[in-house]
Amino acid sequence: MLEKVLIANRGEIALRVLRSCKQLGIKTVAVHSTADKDLMHVRLADESVCIGPPSSGESYLNAPAIISAMEVTDADAVHPGYGFLSENADFAEQVEKSGFIFIGPTAETIRNMGDKVSAIDVMLAGGVPTVPGSNGPIDSDNKKTLAIAKEIGYPVIIKAAAGGGGRGMRVVKNEASLLKAIFVTQTEAKSFFGSSVVYLEKFLENPRHVEIQIIGDGQGNAIHLGDRDCSLQRRHQKVLEEAPAPNIPAEIRNSISQTCVKACEKMKYRGAGTLEFLYQDERFYFIEMNTRVQVEHPVTEMITGVDIVKEQLLIAGGEQLRLKQENIVISGHAFECRINAEDPNSFLPSPGLVKRFHAPGGLGVRVDSHLYNGYSVPPFYDSLIGKLICRGNTRKEALKRTEVALDEMLVDGIRTNIPLHRELVRDIGFIEGGVNIHYLEKKLEAKD
Repeated sequence: MLEKVLIANRGEIALRVLRSCKQLGIKTVAVHSTADKDLMHVRLADESVCIGPPSSGESYLNAPAIISAMEVTDADAVHPGYGFLSENADFAEQVEKSGFIFIGPTAETIRNMGDKVSAIDVMLAGGVPTVPGSNGPIDSDNKKTLAIAKEIGYPVIIKAAAGGGGRGMRVVKNEASLLKAIFVTQTEAKSFFGSSVVYLEKFLENPRHVEIQIIGDGQGNAIHLGDRDCSLQRRHQKVLEEAPAPNIPAEIRNSISQTCVKACEKMKYRGAGTLEFLYQDERFYFIEMNTRVQVEHPVTEMITGVDIVKEQLLIAGGEQLRLKQENIVISGHAFECRINAEDPNSFLPSPGLVKRFHAPGGLGVRVDSHLYNGYSVPPFYDSLIGKLICRGNTRKEALKRTEVALDEMLVDGIRTNIPLHRELVRDIGFIEGGVNIHYLEKKLEAKD
């Protein structure tokens, strides 16, 4: 068992990790920037260390400062949460070389999965279905590239191997536009990600975004905790998620879940991970793997009863996977609304003083948030300020419970996207279930 964990993150996920540590009797260290000294988890942690000014690059992305904080507080391990350094292979490697434990996969796994080309190779070797594509980087042979695109069939999408967050992607509808689009994407990828490597895939026009949650112990044992639907997106950023994904035949669902488990067992995956897919015409196509805890992990916890962060901590402490697949029962349905400090119409950030905060309650209602009355949301970081998660015995019950909770939720003093969520849970198309990844964008365009 770990004795002391340093939480290398901020906001709701830092508070989430702290709670699981406390339940296991593990002491906690909170690191924070000068702008975050009043965060709730900083107040509740056993120790806290300021690691730099507000800029992420000088604080939460400052690996030497975080490792130094581990040294001075005599921490055993670091939990990176999500974002920041959570999928940085170099950071994971530095942590391990410094004699500490990185709560997550090995640096090699993070590196392999962080590069989308190598990730596809690993998944193909593990029998996981992938999107038809170049199955490797595009080289300088234009004639070969044009032939590959023709074989895949237009439209195609160019993707940066090191990309993420919706950047480094470009859809091409015909051969005449392909080579120029590749050059532009390579230039953009080099600027954003430090690597100009790109690859080609078939562009699926109306897919859903469905992902499989897995947990492995790094010793060849792995299980899945079902799936999630994350298709309600704006500019490739998830807005509202649910579990399980609606309207997927049981045999297809079971097949892809078992395939994911076998692939993770083969690579001896360690910790929590998520395999993300595009789902169209009752077929799954792998797109990437996130080697960390996901923002939307609570919906899975609500329908399985498994504390995913607690399992991360136990595995990092050297325990074998204690959960067996036959003991995992998917019960009911859950939704998660990402609450952001932003204008619900323009989506511009809305930092500032929270004058009043009221979290909804009742059976099956969970709020993961670091907000409190008098807290000031800083302008330096992601706008996520909380998550509303609601469970019901059926999808209909969970959705109605979410609707009621959203009407009760109050964040006064700043603008939030709560009005958007109130609209979404009453949307006829979403109520029916199974909308594709373009649904929200089209809805917002029509509204404008």
